[in-house]
Amino acid sequence: MGDLDVQSKAGEGVLGPRVAIGFALVLTLVLGALSGLVMYPAAQHLRSLQDGPQAEATLVAAGSGCFLGGCKVRFDAEGRTVVANLPVGSSHGENTAGERLTVRYREGDPQVVASQDDVGGGGPAVATVLFGSGAVLFPVIAVWGSVHARRQRRAFA
Repeated sequence: MGDLDVQSKAGEGVLGPRVAIGFALVLTLVLGALSGLVMYPAAQHLRSLQDGPQAEATLVAAGSGCFLGGCKVRFDAEGRTVVANLPVGSSHGENTAGERLTVRYREGDPQVVASQDDVGGGGPAVATVLFGSGAVLFPVIAVWGSVHARRQRRAFA
């Protein structure tokens, strides 16, 4: 089989341990950045609106993009009608346009708004933990796999 033999020695795959470790480190950086730079601030933002004024709103744009910040609501605040985007992490992806919901907004800046159901920051907080855990898990698995491959190579040498 010579050239076509994908796994010539035990523990030695096509890519090799260095590439696997490099891949794990890149994945670690991506997950860590997603956790620390996107999801954690989103959770903090949602929690910052917990004590904001409440208003009854109508969902103007809804759908699967809500978790990524694609939902819009219309409501009356401070004597005017406001159309604002719900933030990243909104849980209203299953709702349809025209549905009513309660929102909280920042006093003095009603464009900063979040659904009453989301102001606890639960969705983004869970995502922060999951992505952060992945960022810790991938290098551990890569190091373990590298050590395991070296031990197998020594055993067959």
